[in-house]
Amino acid sequence: MYVIKSLPALTMLKNLSRYSAYAVALSICTVISSSISASTASSITVTSTKEPSHWQQIEAQGKNQDVYFYAWGGDPQINAYLQWAAKQVDDKYNINLVHVKLSDTSEAVSRVLAEKSANNNDKGSVDLIWINGANFATMSENSLLLKQWANKLPNFALTDPENNPAVNFDFGVPTNGMEAPWGQASLTFYYDSLSTNKPPTTLNQLINWTAQNPGRFSYPKPPDFLGMSFLKYALVMLHEQHDAKTGENIKAQLNLPATEQNTDLVLAPLWAFLDDLHPALWRKGEQFVQTGAHMRRLVDDTELSLAFTFSAPEVPAAVQRYDLPESIRSYAMSDGSLSNTHFVAIPYNASHPQAAQLVANFLLSPEAQAKKQTPTIWGDKMVLVPSTLSPEQQALFKDNKPHPSALPFDSIKRTVSEPHPSWVDAIKQGWQARYGVSP
Repeated sequence: MYVIKSLPALTMLKNLSRYSAYAVALSICTVISSSISASTASSITVTSTKEPSHWQQIEAQGKNQDVYFYAWGGDPQINAYLQWAAKQVDDKYNINLVHVKLSDTSEAVSRVLAEKSANNNDKGSVDLIWINGANFATMSENSLLLKQWANKLPNFALTDPENNPAVNFDFGVPTNGMEAPWGQASLTFYYDSLSTNKPPTTLNQLINWTAQNPGRFSYPKPPDFLGMSFLKYALVMLHEQHDAKTGENIKAQLNLPATEQNTDLVLAPLWAFLDDLHPALWRKGEQFVQTGAHMRRLVDDTELSLAFTFSAPEVPAAVQRYDLPESIRSYAMSDGSLSNTHFVAIPYNASHPQAAQLVANFLLSPEAQAKKQTPTIWGDKMVLVPSTLSPEQQALFKDNKPHPSALPFDSIKRTVSEPHPSWVDAIKQGWQARYGVSP
C-alpha cells in the first residue's frame, strides 16, 4: 500500500478556487503516479505484445528452403535470367531456387493433378510454376492452386492492382490471389530485310503478301503455343472486321466460354481465312513447322522471309549468336498485337509455399523487373506501374540503345486481349479436324 505523507488539510481545500483545487488534485495524482512508477520500475519488465506481421512470418518461415520452379526452358536468355534470380534469392534468403525446365507447362499441371489423385496434399514436387491462360484455368477449376497469397505480396502494390485489371485477370478469368504477375508479352513479327522491304502490317496485308510471296511464310502446327497465338490473333482481327461491317458483336463471344452453340459461329471466319492462306504457305500448307525455333531456323536458311515470336528479345539475341542474319528486323502489326500478362503460381500442395512467396515477391521487385526488361537480358515488359515507383526505382528502367534487329521502343500501338481460355481447345480440335497433317 502506498501512503501519501504530506497531504493538504481539507479545510485548506475548501478555501481554494475551483481552478486551484483542480491544480492541487492534479498534483496529487502526479505524485501518486510517480511513486508507483518509481517503486515498481525495478520489479516489472515491459514486454511488447505486438505480433509479427503476416509478411514477417512468411520471411521467417521461408528462409533456408529449396524452391522447385517449374518453368519453360526453351530460351537460353530466359534460362540465364532465372540463374541470375536464383543467385539473388540465395543471397537474400538462402533459398536454393531450382529451375525445372519444361517443354510445355501442361507437364507441371499433370504432375500436380497426379499428386492430388494420390492424396499427396502437402509434399508436392512443384513449389512455383510459370503459368497463364488455359493451364491456369485448368488448375483453378481443379483446386490445384494456393489461394489469396499473391495479393498479399509487398511488391504487388507496385502493379497498382486497383487501376490495372491486367494483373487481376488471366485470359479473362479472375486470379483471386492465386497468381502473381511476372511480365507481359506480345506477338512480334520479324522479317529478312534483304528478302522483303515492305512486310505486311495487318491481317489483310498478310494474306496478300503471302499470295505474292508463296512459300515464304508459315506458322507452327497446333497445339504449339506460338501457332495457337497466331490463330487467336487472326480470329480476333477477323471478328473486328466482321462486326465493323455488320454492326453485330460476335467478337464478344470470345470473352465467354466456348460452347456447342457458339463454336461454329465464332470459328467459321477463321477456317475461311485459313482456306485462303494455306495454299500460299511454306510447302503449300501440306506440312507445318513444329515450333518457333524451327520457324527461326527456316528464316536463317532463307526458306522463310517472315516469321513471328512471343518473345521479342529472342530476335536480337538470335542475331547476336548468328542464328539469324544481321538483315533481320522486328515490328508489330498495326491492327493489333495479341498480348497477355504471364504469372507465377503456387500449387496447393507445395512443399515450400512460404519460400515460393519470397521468390515471387522478389520477381516483382523493381530490381528484378528492370533486369528482366533489359533487351540484352530478356526484354520482357515489366508489370509494375511507374507512378508507384520512387525516382530511384524509375531510373532502373532507363533504356539503352537497342540492337538494330530489336523491336523498336513503343512500336506496339495497340494490344489485343487473349480470348477466354476455353477457345484454345475449340481452335485446336477444329484445326486438327480440318488441316491435321503429318509433321
